[in-house]
Amino acid sequence: MSERFFLYDDTVDTKTRFISFMGEQQRFDLAIIRSDRYYGKHIVLDIQSNRFAIIGSDDLEEPGYLEHAYNLSEEDAEELRSFLYEIV
Repeated sequence: MSERFFLYDDTVDTKTRFISFMGEQQRFDLAIIRSDRYYGKHIVLDIQSNRFAIIGSDDLEEPGYLEHAYNLSEEDAEELRSFLYEIV
């Protein structure tokens, strides 16, 4: 058996915020992870849908980004976007 080749294997300190809020049509249960990786962006996990994305303020400006990443309608994505602007 060949030896495993790691591209990296790091342990980093993170800060995780668990938050749940109710939108007009949907509940959001999120875990928001901050670390010194990803150029200051956050890993945002949607616990209900098992989807995640690495998000910074530039990503929130990208049309359709949240809709695609979390499989949301435009209305639900706008509620999430509005909340995430406060975080990132």
